[in-house]
Amino acid sequence: MTMTPPRFALLRRVTCLACFGLALVAATPRADAQISLLQQTVAEATMGDESLASFYRDRGFEPLWAGADAASLERRSALLAAMAQTTAHGLPSWQGEIDALLAELRAAQTLTERGRAEVAVSRAYLKFARALQTGILEPGRVVRDIRREVPYRSADELLMLVADNPPRSAMRKLSPATREYARLMREKFTLERRIARGGWGPQVPSGKYERGMSGPGVIALRNRLIAMDYLAPTARAGFDSTMHDAVELFQADHGLIVDGIVGGDTLRAMNVDADERLRSVLVAMERERWMNLPGGLGKRHIRVNLPEFMARVYDDDKLTFETRAVIGARGDDRESPEFSDEMEHMVVNPSWYVPRSIVVNEYLPLLRQNPYSVGHIEITDSRGRRVNRAAGFSQYGPQSFPFSMRQPPGPKNALGQVKFMFPNRYNIYLHDTPSQHLFADDVRAYSHGCIRLDDPYDLAYVLLAPQSDDPKGLFQSRLRGGRESRIDLETHVPVHLMYRTAYTTPKGHVQYRHDIYGRDAAIWRALERAGVSLEVGRS
Repeated sequence: MTMTPPRFALLRRVTCLACFGLALVAATPRADAQISLLQQTVAEATMGDESLASFYRDRGFEPLWAGADAASLERRSALLAAMAQTTAHGLPSWQGEIDALLAELRAAQTLTERGRAEVAVSRAYLKFARALQTGILEPGRVVRDIRREVPYRSADELLMLVADNPPRSAMRKLSPATREYARLMREKFTLERRIARGGWGPQVPSGKYERGMSGPGVIALRNRLIAMDYLAPTARAGFDSTMHDAVELFQADHGLIVDGIVGGDTLRAMNVDADERLRSVLVAMERERWMNLPGGLGKRHIRVNLPEFMARVYDDDKLTFETRAVIGARGDDRESPEFSDEMEHMVVNPSWYVPRSIVVNEYLPLLRQNPYSVGHIEITDSRGRRVNRAAGFSQYGPQSFPFSMRQPPGPKNALGQVKFMFPNRYNIYLHDTPSQHLFADDVRAYSHGCIRLDDPYDLAYVLLAPQSDDPKGLFQSRLRGGRESRIDLETHVPVHLMYRTAYTTPKGHVQYRHDIYGRDAAIWRALERAGVSLEVGRS
């Protein structure tokens, strides 16, 4: 017996709403008194929910969904059809909500019942629309350091989208319209199909594999590369130059040292199963929904992808500059947070005003033992006067230490010679660093939370180019002056500190990175609790 796939069965059930609409046309007179009763019921049902009541007041409490006209029927059908496809977006199945709405709509025989059904459909639509548009999780409640302000739309805006547009078009406009979201969804389907066929096959045995080798391990490596689409199907059993090139491409896509040798980190990444990669993609789709800003990320903007240790400038969605980055070290109070803000200015030859947490946790213990330690740092009182170290600091604890600490400008300043400011409550910014050796590492998590840049001067030139005929000359003249100097940006630049362990390139390559802070694992657990599953073979 042939089984009907659950999604198509659900879509077929949705079509029964046409019967409901025809029944209303035949059975419902258009008397003003009866219309008023429906409208009165809608008004009563929206009391206490000002956002919903406002929308209906503006339309005289006329129904959007539960009318007897063809437009209302089309809206109902489009909504329920869209709800039936939520798993394609990595969201929980909406079947329970669909069943409840179908039951309420079928039972709505009187005008009062239709008015209540109208509001019930609107509430269900708003829940669905917000999930598809801006995600099902509140990020800060899942991970403390995700300080992102999710761009929730108002009920009035979401309902007007349906009222003013063809219904199916309105439903399509709910999910993020970014190329990144589309490419992630495509990767989701690709992984699901692969998993349904058994995944990527047996893992590659432990060991080290390089060009010129052969044997069972190399065959397992060959088969896995073929399954992952890095190598064309072949019967060759040796590690030849073609396999070497395939390994290098895999390494590049996973942020590894590109040397064509399989062992250590490359072997571990190679043996991650397709299910785990699919989880990363589903988390990335939820994260993309959290950043579904009405105007996009900005005509010109900066993205820092923390697990990738990279900072990039985009103009009109095209990459125009990139540089390696150092992010916050793993552990409490040092991990870089996630948020968005606007860069307003840069400071050339900055002073470093030492954060209170570093003062009391790192420097005070040293000063209590030796008041002349950390001599490159000035200690000042509340009036900015330098403190005489001879009196010592053994009498102070973390709560009672009354002084501030500052490192003057100079080549050894902890911030280097330029910092880029997007004022925020977390005291996070981008800056130069004298510790250039750190950029040679693959995993660059060393800071106290701020983002250190490998090529800060070049970033300064890029940012100043729109407002100066000689951006390099402008910057260098301030730098040579030696004094702390502020340069305002005439046009502020949005900065997005992001966290993506799965992301795509403009050419469609999907990149994967290690979940360095464990945030994606926490998000996946929250998604599972909300009802998300891998849905293998069902999308």
